[in-house]
Amino acid sequence: MKKVNYLLLFFLILAATKETAAQKDTIVQQRQARQLLRQGNELYTNEKFTDASVAYQKALGENSNYDKATYNLGNALYQTKNFKEAIPQYELTAKAATDPATKAAAFHNIGNAMMESKNYQGAVAAFKNGLRNNPNDDETRYNLAVAQKLVDQEKKENKDDKNKDKNKDKNDDKKDKNKDPKDDSKGDKDKDGKDDKNKDKKQDKKQNPDKNKEQDKQKPKPKEGRMSPQQVKQLLESLNNEEKKTQKKMNAKKAKGKKVKQEKDW
Repeated sequence: MKKVNYLLLFFLILAATKETAAQKDTIVQQRQARQLLRQGNELYTNEKFTDASVAYQKALGENSNYDKATYNLGNALYQTKNFKEAIPQYELTAKAATDPATKAAAFHNIGNAMMESKNYQGAVAAFKNGLRNNPNDDETRYNLAVAQKLVDQEKKENKDDKNKDKNKDKNDDKKDKNKDPKDDSKGDKDKDGKDDKNKDKKQDKKQNPDKNKEQDKQKPKPKEGRMSPQQVKQLLESLNNEEKKTQKKMNAKKAKGKKVKQEKDW
């Protein structure tokens, strides 16, 4: 019985030791997380937002439930224009926060990130949630008015585009109705008529070869060229004159002196 008691006591001491060690590890991790958070804040103040993001992520690696690191990571991502990545960090903050002021700030930043992402409808919802938690926040109220105006403008543009498409379809339908189908077929008929005539002529030539010979005889043929003695004499004289002109040109070229080389103009 004593042995059983000793064993039970031993296991209790062992469990307590493990629990104490786990608590020490947790305390160490929390300290490291706070230290990394301070590093991130310092980098953020110096506008080194990318480095600050890394520090906040390391802090969350040490303590995943570190709300301040989550919120600050969202701010750092927002400053580097990673709006879509910043939104989930703000959403975690809004979900975990117990006080209305922190919730309101998180929803305000969600709205701003959605505005930058051109998700105006989502921004309207976020700003409304922010005002529910802090009705006196004039900045959130102003942003809500801007977001709502952009939503209305977007709806109007979409409606105008739809009306344009409808009017375009109507005009296309009118054009199709006004088009005369006979116009297209007329050219085809003329073309077919000509083709039929040409086919008939070809068939007629094949079937009546004698008739074709008679037609060829009736056509006027060109006369064979015959020159009179006078025309032959004139042609010879013309050739002699051309030859004399050519000879004169050749002699004139030989008589020209050599060109004098000139200096370059500098």
